[in-house]
Amino acid sequence: MNENLLRLADLKKRDRLLGLGKVALGILAVALLLLALQAHHGYRWVVLDAVVFAVLAVVHERVLKKVAETQAIAALYERGLARLEDRWAGSGEGGERFASEGHAYARDLDLFGAGSLFERLCVVRTRAGEETLARWLQEAASPEEIGARQEAVRDLRERLEFRERLFTAGNRVRLGVRPDKLVEWGERESGAVRLKAAPWLAALLAALWVASLVYGFAANEWRALLLLSAVNLSVDAYLRKRVKADPEAIEEAASDLDLLAEVLRILESERFNSEKLRGLQFALKTGGVAPSAAVKRLDQIAEYLEHAENLMVRVVDRFVFYTVQWTLRAEAWRGEYGRAIRGWLAAVGEMEALAALSGYAFERPEDAWPEVREGAAQFEAEAMAHPLLPESAAVRNDLTLGEGLQLIVLSGPNMSGKSTFIRGIGVNAVLAQTGAPVRAKRLRMSPLSIGASICVLDSLQGGVSRFYAEIKRLKVIRDKAQGKPAVLFLLDELLSGTNSHDRLEGTRMVVRALVEHGAIGLVTTHDLALARIPESLGERARNYHFEDRVEAGKLIFDFKLKEGVVETSNALKLMESIGLLPEGDARSGADRVRSR
Repeated sequence: MNENLLRLADLKKRDRLLGLGKVALGILAVALLLLALQAHHGYRWVVLDAVVFAVLAVVHERVLKKVAETQAIAALYERGLARLEDRWAGSGEGGERFASEGHAYARDLDLFGAGSLFERLCVVRTRAGEETLARWLQEAASPEEIGARQEAVRDLRERLEFRERLFTAGNRVRLGVRPDKLVEWGERESGAVRLKAAPWLAALLAALWVASLVYGFAANEWRALLLLSAVNLSVDAYLRKRVKADPEAIEEAASDLDLLAEVLRILESERFNSEKLRGLQFALKTGGVAPSAAVKRLDQIAEYLEHAENLMVRVVDRFVFYTVQWTLRAEAWRGEYGRAIRGWLAAVGEMEALAALSGYAFERPEDAWPEVREGAAQFEAEAMAHPLLPESAAVRNDLTLGEGLQLIVLSGPNMSGKSTFIRGIGVNAVLAQTGAPVRAKRLRMSPLSIGASICVLDSLQGGVSRFYAEIKRLKVIRDKAQGKPAVLFLLDELLSGTNSHDRLEGTRMVVRALVEHGAIGLVTTHDLALARIPESLGERARNYHFEDRVEAGKLIFDFKLKEGVVETSNALKLMESIGLLPEGDARSGADRVRSR
């Protein structure tokens, strides 16, 4: 990091000196030109000054490029330090556009948004990489695929230079390359009629028109130009109709292709050990042309098409077939490579997602690689904590679900850590089934379909109450439990929007249905009546709790999981602590509750 900062300071110094040199040469050129005009000689000094200025401009451009590259590397390491120091939340890409209210756990487990799991992981450069990473977080992989991803992540974990080049590609703050638009354009049926001779005919007529223009100025004879202008306008109109020229669609699809070309070049040049990475690299090959070279060619075509908006180009466009010629080249490119775009982007997306997971694994060397194996529903963790909490604030707990125990009813007072604990279970399960390491000493689990009801909200626009939104989510989870793989359910303060009797009976029926279908999971509660549910399920259910204690008038939480039902309540004490209740009322209120 310090080396990069020193290099950046040196490059910026050179940038300033070169900039001042260009200004000085510009002023000198004006002075030399004025002197030459007065003396009617000495123009060679003006030319020499211009040559030196051009050379200096080329050198300056290279320095500016190095400045941008070094700044990108410095920003990369600064973000890495922010992650290591737990000050990363809100500074990266949260992936809010991937959030879906209907997803079974994305909102509940903070997959997207500021401070989310996606933000913690995402350092990719293309939208294809973002979309792949977001999809992996929302869709569990098979055990075989998880094993292949883990091998690939281990391979990439120590490739610091490779990740540096990949994550700083393009030197962009925001991402480009719209994969949906690019794939749509590449696979769209071309409306153009194949006209093999059209490029040659257009080139010949354009050359003749330019020649007639030069001849007109030289001989003051314009009839040839007028005739050829009429011919070329007619041919241009005919060709535009036949090739269905649509430069805007090409330009939109080809946005920021130089970034994609650079990422492809980086991926093509690396030698991998992982079988999955080598397979992705092989998928990039198309005939004898490297995808990076092919994409670079399309980028150049799109860049020339953009120049059609230039006023000078627009004046002569229809006489020299500028738009038609470059559109024909784009169509020829699409005919050769269009069907390969989807595969290229898929391979790039997977490569970038794996590289993002490898960066996470590099920064978290103490995290364990989970074992995900087929079998009966199981989630067995040792010394597990929430992956998004700072290590200094994370309290580790053991948890075993499966092997006969399918349900844990987790009771405890407010702020004791119940919701954070079940979120931690869910996030670690997501990481495990994505192919990443988990925050635990050890984790063994079967393939699980996660279903959570932790942060279900009402919808004013949709006219949906919180209770109705919650029971709809429970219906989704119950339906998932009827299929494969087994469900891991994480239910926080279930059915709190109804009366105590209906809440108890509703919760009892929901968890019984889930258990009967082989699901495993936890239900948190403040309502101690729900702690009676395990009585009706025998060995398949058990009570656990978090508790608090009062020391020197302050509530203390240890966030340690303990077996049994909680015996403390702190709601009145919390109300007193913020001044909602007079001091002393909390104690007397608690005494009245215990006396009952």
